[in-house]
Amino acid sequence: MELFMYLFVALFSVLNPIGTVPIFVGLTQNDTKTERSRISLWTSINVFIILIISFFIGQYVLSFFGITINALRITGGIIITSSGFSLLNGKFNKNKGINKKVEQEIKVRNDIALTPLAMPMLAGLGSISLLITFYQEHHSSNDIIASCLAILAVSLIIYLMLKSAHYLSKILGTSGIVAISRIIGFLTIAIGVQYIISAVLSIVRGI
Repeated sequence: MELFMYLFVALFSVLNPIGTVPIFVGLTQNDTKTERSRISLWTSINVFIILIISFFIGQYVLSFFGITINALRITGGIIITSSGFSLLNGKFNKNKGINKKVEQEIKVRNDIALTPLAMPMLAGLGSISLLITFYQEHHSSNDIIASCLAILAVSLIIYLMLKSAHYLSKILGTSGIVAISRIIGFLTIAIGVQYIISAVLSIVRGI
């Protein structure tokens, strides 16, 4: 249960579905309620698939390219920390990979559930590197089951939050979403720094 909660909180902080709410509202403001529900469902399914693949296949990618786990920890820590600072500064669009060019592409795209919603807005490099590193340290049968359940739980939360995005946007308002995302940003920075510290300590011990 402890492992489940740790990965759940870490993934929730890095994915930050709350920060995605205003962007989702903007992208789906002309869609019907049924269409929004469909997009929410497929976004969460795509996020689940991306995270599961990253969790199980990531180790082989590291081996193929000869990347050490400490190198991944440091890189992932930097990416996660950078994302956290973007959330603290309220730069949601930049952090989620949304710019003018992407907005124009979205206008002519029929389905946005995979891109840009699932990736890179939610399942980005930070969450992928986090899961690859996590698997290296927790790969027993019980750990894998707990990790898969945590990924499933986060995906379910994403579905519920996106499905209720327009309602949450009205209730929380822009200031409320910014405040919550900044708190999440603080936690995200802490997670990134912890990964860097763990990598440095591991390197020092190996000298």
